Amino acid sequence: MASVGYVSPQRMHFEQPLPLRSGATLRDYTLVYETYGTLNADKSNAVLVCHALNASHHVAGEYADTPRSEGWWDNLVGPGKPLDTDRFFVIGVNNPGSCFGSTGPMHLNPDSGKPYGADFPVVTVEDWVDAQALLIERLGITQLAAVLGGSLGGMQALAWTLRYPERLRHCVAVATAPNLSAQNIAFNEVARRAIVTDPDFHGGHFYEHGVVPKRGLRVARMIGHITYLSDDSMEEKFGRALRSAELGYSTQDIEFQIESYLRHQGEKFSEYFDANTYLLITRALDYFDPAAAHGGNLSKAFAAARQNKFLVVSFTTDWRFSAARSREIVKALVDNRIDASYAEIAAPHGHDAFLLEDPRYHGVMRAYFARIATEGGF
Repeated sequence: MASVGYVSPQRMHFEQPLPLRSGATLRDYTLVYETYGTLNADKSNAVLVCHALNASHHVAGEYADTPRSEGWWDNLVGPGKPLDTDRFFVIGVNNPGSCFGSTGPMHLNPDSGKPYGADFPVVTVEDWVDAQALLIERLGITQLAAVLGGSLGGMQALAWTLRYPERLRHCVAVATAPNLSAQNIAFNEVARRAIVTDPDFHGGHFYEHGVVPKRGLRVARMIGHITYLSDDSMEEKFGRALRSAELGYSTQDIEFQIESYLRHQGEKFSEYFDANTYLLITRALDYFDPAAAHGGNLSKAFAAARQNKFLVVSFTTDWRFSAARSREIVKALVDNRIDASYAEIAAPHGHDAFLLEDPRYHGVMRAYFARIATEGGF
């Protein structure tokens, strides 16, 4: 199957302040986005893809001047792929607070003339959805065929149905949850503490000191990466394999291949991701809880989405966003007699399964998006 080919990011500037749930506002901001495929005459074939923690607007295709720059969901989005760009117009948006082009902590604060750093306002999933809705409106699209997302992106897809149910027809939520468990919040807090206690963090204003809290970022990524993999996949890939032929009897050197792998992932992450962005995005994960406004009743929360149709997908070995959490979402939908399809995929890869090319998973996605296209007549 073909790729969408070479792509270029686009930018959209907003002068109107964006009100945030915290009570703060984000003013004079820019969103970076990419599009793939062609918007049809009645603008009914658009699909918004929401990104997860360390991803961006670059969903598919590659950049002409950058080798190995395939989009993070390139195996899913493209001509003839499950989300077929010969039929759909696909939009990827980088959220405010990110470090991949949209206004975030690394950009200048118009009030001070210095980088925002730790002064960038706290953002939530709902704030991101509001910003996305403004961009979609600017593109002249009154109703999306679907909003799709995995993990944190899935939370955004769910939030679309609660905030703007009339502006989408389908929600596709993959490997996600209606809120974070205490254990998940704990993982996020340990990662954040690794960052903020790094001597190079400087209270979030490290840009002014010409340093990056790489030690903290490395540890944060290592912690996160462990939770994205299943025990079975780690065992199969690494087991207890040693890096050298014999034990070195060292408490500080790398002994096992899994240690080498995690350090490599941490090092790579620290070279491209922003520490303040990591704090903001993990906090947005912590805060997401649509049932909270309804006394903890998720069914009451999803009463707002009765006009939407849903596909919810989970993976059996995903222990960070377990299948049980997806079933909570499905129950809330069924309680409201909402059109909902559910697929629980037996995949060995843990949470990362939503990014991989599993034939059963892709078969489900292909069939559902074919249904959307048939219903829409495109």
